[in-house]
Amino acid sequence: QAQLVESGGGLVQAGGSLRLSCAASGRTFTTYALGWFRQAPGKEREFVATTTWSKVFTYYAHYADSVKGRFTISRDNARSTVSLQMNSLKPEDTAVYYCAASSTYSNGNYDSSEKYDYWGQGTQVTVSS
Repeated sequence: QAQLVESGGGLVQAGGSLRLSCAASGRTFTTYALGWFRQAPGKEREFVATTTWSKVFTYYAHYADSVKGRFTISRDNARSTVSLQMNSLKPEDTAVYYCAASSTYSNGNYDSSEKYDYWGQGTQVTVSS
């Protein structure tokens, strides 16, 4: 059975950094989209960043506008892991961050949570002002 396990959340001051990691197991995720969503209290779950399969490169990286230039997603297919390096954190980045995997995405919907089949349990990120 497929399983995603996140680690690395915590409390950090504004301007600081955190690194989230996700270990995927239970199936081969090479051609899956592997990425991150987040959900703040009282808000809907939103796309943060994801990686999609590439025949030429290891993967393509995609970002929400709100995190471009501050967050970096990386993926290791050999280890089935995906990480999110978060720099210059802001209080509005506070949320539960979820790792997710999709086998049914396309180039037009990799940012849609509805396309993701597997989810981790979530890890809390809190950014204080």
